Amino acid sequence: MDFSNVTAHLEHSEEKKRLAAMAAIKSHLAIIEFDLDGFVLDANDLFAQSMGYTPTQMRGMRHSSFCTPEYRNSPAYLELWEGLRQGRSFQDKIQRVRKDGRLLWLEATYMPVLGEDSLPASVLKIATNIDEREQTASRLTNDLLQMSKETLDRALEGITRSRTIESAVDHVVAVSNENITVLLELERQFKSIYRIVKSIKDVAAQTNLLALNAAIEAAHAKEYGLGFSVIAGEVRKLSAQVEQATKEANQYVFEINASIEEVGDCTKRSQQLASESKEQLLQAIRVFEQMEEAAHQLDKKASEVKLIVN
Repeated sequence: MDFSNVTAHLEHSEEKKRLAAMAAIKSHLAIIEFDLDGFVLDANDLFAQSMGYTPTQMRGMRHSSFCTPEYRNSPAYLELWEGLRQGRSFQDKIQRVRKDGRLLWLEATYMPVLGEDSLPASVLKIATNIDEREQTASRLTNDLLQMSKETLDRALEGITRSRTIESAVDHVVAVSNENITVLLELERQFKSIYRIVKSIKDVAAQTNLLALNAAIEAAHAKEYGLGFSVIAGEVRKLSAQVEQATKEANQYVFEINASIEEVGDCTKRSQQLASESKEQLLQAIRVFEQMEEAAHQLDKKASEVKLIVN
């Protein structure tokens, strides 16, 4: 058996497989090669199309021409190429500038290609276009930040309005408490007036009784008691007038008392309603405060996501 032919056949087969694998890689991945000074040696169609060029146009261009001014003038850019020249690979999510000036997001891997002396001879870059994914993520992140801001603004507005209403309710409660104090004083004065009226009524009744007794005694004294009888009659008239006035005053006092009780009931109900409203407001404020805290957390998480995306 001619082993040389077998070996040649196997080598040819392996070469075909290697070429087929390379073709598959080139058709699915954006590939570009640079020399150690950062000039483009070659680029496949997929990479060139992603950047808005043709492969021919890209040959000879500097790597820095695809970078943003901020990046190519930064220490990180110098570190990148220094590491590649020393044989260190680099992999990260990067942003590059297309021919039309638009920015493009790539998931890229830079790999030094070793020469026959086992030293880096060139740099191969394999990239995946992730621009659509990054744009979507950025848009969603911005929407998330906007939503968190709006939620926070609404929560703060709710807290402010609730605090304002709480102050108004506190004022109502304070006024109600003052009204209760006034009503208690009115009730005390009413009781005093009632006792005075009752005393007057008792005095009038006693006066009327004495006048009646005086009239009887005057009748017994006949002509000697005529003057006394006239005085007794006048006293009885006065007593009757006092009794009538006392009845009217008594009725008036009871009407005042009824009004006081009615106002007192209304005030107490208002006070109770105000207290209940205040408790509900406090509950609402607690909910808004929870919303505020949640909005802060949402804003924090959205900011973290934005940092990750960028």
